[in-house]
Amino acid sequence: MISRIDLRGDALPEGGALRDLLPRAEFDVEAALEKVRPICEDVHHRGTAALIEYAQKFDGVELSQVRVDTEAIKAALEQLDPAVRAALEESIRRARIVHRGQRRTEHTTQVVPGGTVTEKWVPVERVGLYAPGGRSVYPSSVVMNVVPAQEAGVESIALASPPQREFGGLPHPTILAACALLGVDEVYAVGGAQAVAMFAYGTEDCLPANMVTGPGNIWVAAAKRYFTGKIGIDTEAGPTEIAVLADSTADPVHVAADLISQAEHDPLAAAVLVTDSAELADAVEKELEPQVAATKHVEDRIKPALAGKQSAIVLVDSLEDGLKVVDAYGAEHLEIQTADAAAWAARVRNAGAIFVGPWAPVSLGDYCAGSNHVLPTGGCACHSSGLSVQSFLRGIHIVDYTRDALAEVTHHVVTLAEAEDLPAHGAALKARFGWKVPTQ
Repeated sequence: MISRIDLRGDALPEGGALRDLLPRAEFDVEAALEKVRPICEDVHHRGTAALIEYAQKFDGVELSQVRVDTEAIKAALEQLDPAVRAALEESIRRARIVHRGQRRTEHTTQVVPGGTVTEKWVPVERVGLYAPGGRSVYPSSVVMNVVPAQEAGVESIALASPPQREFGGLPHPTILAACALLGVDEVYAVGGAQAVAMFAYGTEDCLPANMVTGPGNIWVAAAKRYFTGKIGIDTEAGPTEIAVLADSTADPVHVAADLISQAEHDPLAAAVLVTDSAELADAVEKELEPQVAATKHVEDRIKPALAGKQSAIVLVDSLEDGLKVVDAYGAEHLEIQTADAAAWAARVRNAGAIFVGPWAPVSLGDYCAGSNHVLPTGGCACHSSGLSVQSFLRGIHIVDYTRDALAEVTHHVVTLAEAEDLPAHGAALKARFGWKVPTQ
């Protein structure tokens, strides 16, 4: 059901050579880019009419408009299962606690007497958030996108989610209900690359956004790449990943369950166990069979995900080697199920989020840990972070110098300007002092 990669016996290679040995899903955003390009430009030129046509073509629904009426949003909340509502409210409450703590404060540094640099943090004005609606529906992603944007102080928030045939062309009602709980009333029944294009270019119904965030399929990722530079993005999210670093103290029942929990997302989802215990590897592999048989989405998602080239049990000689492997892998979600798990977790450099010990499974982070589940995939955790309040803020430096403070440093500025053959830079200072460099 799942392959093995045996890295025992020889010294582990370094850097890219080690990464090349590890399992990874094929996710060719560049190839998809050429297919989304005409879609994006069609939305640019025809606006809402193009969006309505793509809803018919890709989602099989006939729409007269793409913006969801506020009454439909309210109705979705009124009809929501009370238990689901309570769970969403708790997810929102915990996410607010964590993300409120991420707010940045203005800071002023006195560089010299009379010379200060202040860094202030300004939220982007308008964001477009994307909530997937393909194989599964993710009201939790609404929470994870909206909460940090709101806590950052973003004034204008719009959300797009694919129209659903079984719900009359509206996004899934739990998506709408989550929007209602969060106070988001600008919602569009638009999916895929065309949703990103709508936010990037704007249409008759939707003002353009400064930034687009949220997970999606390869078409959404490709559209984000297409618009990089025109709008801000969070990440080109690929298939979800879980890596588990475990030793002989780990419970194979827990490890198997956690691997399956991410495999049920998508046939390209990655499930990786890194362990120095062959006995644990055997026990986990044995445990997968009955647990998979007892759940849903077996043939279309879980089995293909576990059997795919992106998933494997990786055997190593020691936890030290295991740490090198998980750092090279840079998982979206990394569980540490070892003795002294907190100490090993503290040494990890590359992961989207780290889950420490047997009582912090990835599923907790997906919903109610308070952390954010919009995380870097495909090894991007070595250079990128998950979604946070910081994602929606821009740091702006405010430079304030007096005449004397400027005079004191003018000779250095002029010297550097001339060294770079940019004399006009120096002249901009000389002009303030009668074209003479102040003496020191």
